[in-house]
Amino acid sequence: MISMKISDVSKMVDLPISTLRYYEKKGIIPETFMVRDENNYRTYDEKIIPFIMSLKSLLSAGFSIHEIKDILSRKELAREQQLEIIEEKMNEIEELQKKLDDAKHFLQDSLQSAEDCTW
Repeated sequence: MISMKISDVSKMVDLPISTLRYYEKKGIIPETFMVRDENNYRTYDEKIIPFIMSLKSLLSAGFSIHEIKDILSRKELAREQQLEIIEEKMNEIEELQKKLDDAKHFLQDSLQSAEDCTW
């Protein structure tokens, strides 16, 4: 096992140290990746790197910290349940995208109406 300081992990995953500590505080970084040394400093197992990269991907895909924590708390989800969660998130994103498209069209129409107006 290679032990790394939080600053090393931060650089490798391109996240600020404060973000990593926040994730720890919220309980989405399992304690199994971290140990405290004799000076009470955190050291991390190298396996944390792919975990955090996956975490970043989930966040980028629109999952909230709360949703990720919920998924992690149910460690042994069946494959069907995992697919259900992904499909639900895709549906949420599609609904949000439709609302954003509607708002964009409204604004475009408003701009066009303002340009057509000859006061």
